Amino acid sequence: MGQPEQEQRPAFINRPGCKTDKTQVRAWSRPQSQARPYQLRHISKRAASMAIMLICSAPLMMINSQPLAAQTAAKKLFGKKKAPANLQARAIGSYAKGCLAGGRALSIDGPAWQAMRLSRNRNWGHPQLIAFLERLALDAKAHDGWNGLLVGDLAQPRGGPMLTGHASHQIGLDADIWLRPMPERRFSRQEREKVSAISMLKKGTRSIDQNKFTMAHFRLIKRAASTPGVARIFVHPGIKKALCDRAGANRAWLRQVRPWYGHHYHFHVRMGCPADSVGCKNQAPPPTGDGCGKELAWWLSDEPWKPKKPKKPKPGTKPKPRRQITLADLPQACSAVLDAAPYGIAGQAISPQSGYQQIPVLLQLPKARPLQN
Repeated sequence: MGQPEQEQRPAFINRPGCKTDKTQVRAWSRPQSQARPYQLRHISKRAASMAIMLICSAPLMMINSQPLAAQTAAKKLFGKKKAPANLQARAIGSYAKGCLAGGRALSIDGPAWQAMRLSRNRNWGHPQLIAFLERLALDAKAHDGWNGLLVGDLAQPRGGPMLTGHASHQIGLDADIWLRPMPERRFSRQEREKVSAISMLKKGTRSIDQNKFTMAHFRLIKRAASTPGVARIFVHPGIKKALCDRAGANRAWLRQVRPWYGHHYHFHVRMGCPADSVGCKNQAPPPTGDGCGKELAWWLSDEPWKPKKPKKPKPGTKPKPRRQITLADLPQACSAVLDAAPYGIAGQAISPQSGYQQIPVLLQLPKARPLQN
């Protein structure tokens, strides 16, 4: 005998519509020898038809083992949370399908950085990401000719899918760093909403503007990519080409720098999973080599940029709306993250605008050092 099937509910409940058609009635009134574990045994077609009607008319909560919140778009649930979960720091799930426990805020102002777009409340991350950003900012200012970081989106207080923008940035291990150095002065809160990052490309091309992309940009990205624990850095293919051209003999760090669409106003840092984050799923390592050969040539060709032709819907059918990620799609631990009390004192949530606080460095970072090229 084969293994019993794992389905726990009648198959028709998962189909669009719920009708007492002949196929479903026959399926529910099969002889016992042909019946599946979830089907009724030895009942008449009339009884089967009545059973289907009763179940289909029941409320959703009665026929679905998942609570109603689990069927809600996860971006709405996580987007409402204004403070992190008072849990041990942990990145849960994958970069594009997960959440963050025990998140910490990157202070909006530090010795060598400023957080941008404060209204989004996305300056939260795993403590290892926060430690990396703080150290990178200080070292780049001291050794690379980079005045300070302008930091864009990290994650929401509890990670998870966002109401707008990114598909990733869900587990507190992603950060966007603007390719515009911090000015000597502090931006006001209003300016941080309106000031724009600067594209490194020549207008209408896929090549960098040599007057914009400087050796300070090169040294900043090289330092970030050379840091242990960094899994990937995403940049525009034109920027990757400039890095390849200027790298010299020391090219190992280029493996971490990956070409991708967009990313000519900022570069995207992705940390690997912390060792103590149970359930965190790393991305597969980048291909070996510096990535400056055939792959980059393809990215710089016209092929990746050709718009895809939309599929024509069948006559008489409407295009299906894009399915939203729900809480049920995320790791089970994300439900506990949503339900957890906010982190703070006496139940009061901490504020990302509470001023600079040094986060203990939990990640083994390289010592500050000058870079020669």
